[in-house]
Amino acid sequence: MRNLDVLAAVLLVVGGLNWGLVGIMDFNLVTYLFSSMPTIENLVYSLVGLAAVYQIIGLKGIQTRWHVK
Repeated sequence: MRNLDVLAAVLLVVGGLNWGLVGIMDFNLVTYLFSSMPTIENLVYSLVGLAAVYQIIGLKGIQTRWHVK
């Protein structure tokens, strides 16, 4: 499970950085990188969304596994 936690955290960082770029510079990195492959672009957005849901649902379990109070 720890690997899944790390993957979810990485995806959330990618999503957060992308939103930051959109807000500050009106630049969407995901669209820039994958605009020629809309299926991959949608997959990235979907994975970031699923990572957020995973983090919300599993927050207590993650805190326990990582020994966070």
